[in-house]
Amino acid sequence: MTTALQLNAVHKSFDGNVALVDASFSAEWGEIHGLLGENGAGKSTLMNIVCGLYAPDHGSVKIDDQMVTIDGPTGAQNLGIGMVHQHFKLVRSMTVIENIILGHGEKGWHQSQNQIRSKINDICKQIGFSVNPDAKIDSLSVAEQQRVEIVKALIGGARILILDEPTAVLTDEESNSLLTELKSFAKKGSCVIVITHKLREVLAHADRITVMRNGETVSSGESPKGKTAEDLSKLMVGETREYKRGAPVSTDKVSLRITNLQAFRDNGAIALDNLNLTLYAGQVYGVAGVGGNGQSELADILMGIRNITGGNIEESGKTLKLNDPKKMRRRKISCIPADRYIYGLAGDLAVMENYSISRIDAKEFGLAIWSNVRSMKKLTELAIKVFNIHGAKPNTRARLLSGGNAQKLVLAREMASDSNILIAHSPTRGLDVRACSDVHQGLRQAAEKGAAVLLLSEDLDEILTVSDRIGVMNRGRIVGEFNAPADRHKIGELMLGHA
Repeated sequence: MTTALQLNAVHKSFDGNVALVDASFSAEWGEIHGLLGENGAGKSTLMNIVCGLYAPDHGSVKIDDQMVTIDGPTGAQNLGIGMVHQHFKLVRSMTVIENIILGHGEKGWHQSQNQIRSKINDICKQIGFSVNPDAKIDSLSVAEQQRVEIVKALIGGARILILDEPTAVLTDEESNSLLTELKSFAKKGSCVIVITHKLREVLAHADRITVMRNGETVSSGESPKGKTAEDLSKLMVGETREYKRGAPVSTDKVSLRITNLQAFRDNGAIALDNLNLTLYAGQVYGVAGVGGNGQSELADILMGIRNITGGNIEESGKTLKLNDPKKMRRRKISCIPADRYIYGLAGDLAVMENYSISRIDAKEFGLAIWSNVRSMKKLTELAIKVFNIHGAKPNTRARLLSGGNAQKLVLAREMASDSNILIAHSPTRGLDVRACSDVHQGLRQAAEKGAAVLLLSEDLDEILTVSDRIGVMNRGRIVGEFNAPADRHKIGELMLGHA
């Protein structure tokens, strides 16, 4: 094998904050290369230099042993480099095929449509999942949007394919299928670089691994053979903090009862089909399922941003009117949304304002015309420290935070509220091993304080780790329920079976 990509002594700073310190990286043709590190370690920054989004302050980049200058995303594409970003680069008001034509269309619009449609079908057959070329992006779930990004990158014909958390919202079976196909793609002479926090995937599929910490490369190009997840975790973050899970809480207090719930997607398709589930105070109810089976619509309804067409939702025995997010929060129903930037944060507002917004509405800091800014700042600084939000100060604009740290800000705010019901939709997406452990502990602690927690996640490990009860969602319905500890194989069968 020859060297596909090599970076030497790469340094990068943003406004005086050092992101990369003489970082190095080397990947071969014909391999899958795992790139590991906690949030803020510099993984995405290093790969964003490769795909042309950033220019290094100094350092060199080689492709095929030839020194290159990558002068932007188009230049990277011309060099055969493609990247699937953790946060999608899609125009939400356009269809799948229109988004792909924007990047890879040729000739006339009609010819491009036929050409791209054929390529989408070919790629989907290879990868093993379906993408509707005519669906609008804003009608798709997070998992479905991720599939579109993967298809778009492969259609671009990249020989060096970089994927930032590509399986974050896929099931075990989908992840295994995707990574198996990517390994086949690599073995044909390409190079695949996978940035991931799923250590089991690295151990199962990567040919070599590189580990970064605090902007530096601490382990370069080692084989994962003979290593354990614990070995990799220690390289990434040092000793990980573990929490002891207590016995499931036994309670008869119903906090939320959903009966025969019906709702449609934005495109008119059925999203929820007579869904029934019950949340009990003091328990975590985990919803397992392949993305696109109604999880996003259920979360939207419980946030108060989507209407239902049938059924009933009761909170503590009283029918809940679900058409106003502010009223929902005042009923002590909190939500950690899957898309932190659209529903969780106001990007142009400061970290302090985003963290304090619910308390400002509740007049905890005084009246609207006068707020105790000193108290707001003090609590925000404490949250930044406790949740380890890298790159954040009270006056930092939220949009300047990395994806993982933006998620930590949302988590800090929602977990600080004294909620009766906590809805958590993919709460650890994009977070590192240590942060995931902290989030799981936070969800358990919320339940131990008496809250009913609804956890919606495509990460089956997360569902099995945190939940007291598990419901499997397929085609808009709960098709099976289990008490913890549950049989992983049986859950997987229901997730992929037909309801």
